[in-house]
Amino acid sequence: MKRDYFLVALVFLIFFVISLLTNILGPIVPDIIDNFHLTLTAAALMPFSFFLAYGVMSIPTGMLVEVYREKKVILAAFLMAFVGSLAFASSPHYGMAICSLFLIGVGMAALQVAINPLLRVTGGEEHFAFNSATAQLIFGVASFLSPRIYSHLVSGIESDPAVRGPMISLLSRLVPAGMPWVSLYWIFAAVTFVMIAIIFVSRFPVVYRTTEEQAGTWDSHRKLLRKPIVYLYFFSVFTYVGCEQGTSNWISEFLSQYHHFDPHTAGADAVSWFWGLLTAGCLLGMLLLKVFDSRKVLIAFSCAALVCLTAALFGTAPVSRVAFPLMGLAASVMWPIIISLALNSVDELHGSFSGILCTGIVGGAVIPLIIGRLGDWFGLRVGLMFLYLTFGWVLSVGFWARPIIKNKTIT
Repeated sequence: MKRDYFLVALVFLIFFVISLLTNILGPIVPDIIDNFHLTLTAAALMPFSFFLAYGVMSIPTGMLVEVYREKKVILAAFLMAFVGSLAFASSPHYGMAICSLFLIGVGMAALQVAINPLLRVTGGEEHFAFNSATAQLIFGVASFLSPRIYSHLVSGIESDPAVRGPMISLLSRLVPAGMPWVSLYWIFAAVTFVMIAIIFVSRFPVVYRTTEEQAGTWDSHRKLLRKPIVYLYFFSVFTYVGCEQGTSNWISEFLSQYHHFDPHTAGADAVSWFWGLLTAGCLLGMLLLKVFDSRKVLIAFSCAALVCLTAALFGTAPVSRVAFPLMGLAASVMWPIIISLALNSVDELHGSFSGILCTGIVGGAVIPLIIGRLGDWFGLRVGLMFLYLTFGWVLSVGFWARPIIKNKTIT
């Protein structure tokens, strides 16, 4: 099939929007706690509702795509995200936030399932590896920019009305007094509405899915669920995503509580660099995986993450502010290595196995909630010490993994 540069660019844009909406929760946690007068557990229910959608929707969405095709599913996904964003922007209270984030999460989960096969077809199979890596870089750039957009909007709305631009002036009239961060959800509503319009007028090709991309039947899932190795890798994905979200969601609140950094500036900046270094680390990981066995790389980076976690929790204010972002660098290779080890550890039903692994993303819902509950009982520092267990499990994968096919290295 001839490459369709417009649709490739559109898929890249979808990756950007997914990241923009997904990774904003960490910077706004302090505002959520302050404005809604929440405990840490109640605040953690917000990312819980978002990532719960991944656990609920990953496998069913794959089946829906095979019936209704990519365009309809992508349109429905953005419509869900638009409704969720507009609902919370219009009525910003805690109960609405929970419902809104679940709707947005459903949309983002559906998009993740639908767009990878579309990228393979529109960009050409021979360019799929390169385009996938490019998409992940774009995803990382959006993660880096998202907290900075938050800082810009909040500082603009809180500035002198005489110096505000037209957009900031409009947003300042739309958000409740003392809640400038809600402006983000007006921006998200506008962005998702534009995406609906673009998708609606775009022509999509017919995507014939490979075996690895097919969702599979319930029988194939039951067959996989008889294998102990499937449960081990499901839990590995669960714990990794828990590490990632459990760190990023609580960085700003920790720096505010223990070191009195402003969450609108220093806190958001630390979260931004966490995602930025996680993205940059992927490039370093790609080089290391050409030289070393992936299990050894995973062990080394997991140990680095544990060292950075210790420095972040028990170091001085300047050390903590640097160590938290460095955890992103240490975590950067974990997802691709765990996924590749998992898929290379079974010899059949890779599409169904991928759906089971993606369901493990629900760890991003559960682990931050556990941290929040422990934080309410014993303090956020003790709560974040739970990450020693999750990073410890990721470290263990490097010792017990026995892939059928190992990563090819330069000899």
